[in-house]
Amino acid sequence: MSVITSTACSRALGDELRRLRETCTDLGGAHMAVRLGWHPSKVTNIEKGKARASEIDLVQFLTMCGKDIDFFEDFRRRYKNAFDEYVVQVHEELRTVAFAESTAKTMTSYSPRGVPGLVQTPEYADALYRLGGFVPEERIPNLVRFRIERQAILRRHDQPTCLFFVHELALRQKVGDDQIMEDQYAKMLFSAQDIRIVPADVVVPSSGCVLWSYEKSTSVAYCEADLVNVFVEDPGAIARTRLLFDHLDQVALDAGQSRTKLAEYVSPPREEFDGRGPRLA
Repeated sequence: MSVITSTACSRALGDELRRLRETCTDLGGAHMAVRLGWHPSKVTNIEKGKARASEIDLVQFLTMCGKDIDFFEDFRRRYKNAFDEYVVQVHEELRTVAFAESTAKTMTSYSPRGVPGLVQTPEYADALYRLGGFVPEERIPNLVRFRIERQAILRRHDQPTCLFFVHELALRQKVGDDQIMEDQYAKMLFSAQDIRIVPADVVVPSSGCVLWSYEKSTSVAYCEADLVNVFVEDPGAIARTRLLFDHLDQVALDAGQSRTKLAEYVSPPREEFDGRGPRLA
């Protein structure tokens, strides 16, 4: 076992091991170490994602938790690259995203094509999944529920400091019917202190990303594509991501202007949307 810098993925998988120990055994971390013949700090470091466990370590740990070879193979596959600076996961693996969000101190995002997941209504999220065509219909209810449950971090007493940059063109994308859009605009207006609107005529050469910052860990940049999720902890890439958000801070409307812009979308004139401004509610 070697102690190295943790990553978002290693911390999420380490926490998964902790939960397995707590739910599948009656052993505390120190007692687990004794049973495995390990130094007590070894269990702690592995469960916090601070140390890479060897395959033998994983076999011993998961066997103690009563897991079979199939479970081990699946976990080993996910664990293999957990400490890399670039990690690609299939779109359906959302545990790392949820854990990274829930442990972040600050969260900054840019959404050029849709409403950020943490401020979506259930109806908007459902309609968005159905538009994509990448998700089997039977999985959509669970994905929507999981997305809405993630929003609980915004109601915690120790919630992360959040800032969502949203391009105005994303507001003009009709997802679902008029009522869904009206409710979505209203929800964003309610959260407007955390939202900055990028005007429709501003070109931003970015497909969107999230930057999570932590008190005692390196920052993580996250990009969500149609088929995969990418977690990046390369220092150069993090620096470029910060430059993007510095630029957005300069070109986006301020908080008050953004609130006014969102209010236009909540209560626009009753006329057909022609692509030049707020659509009808």
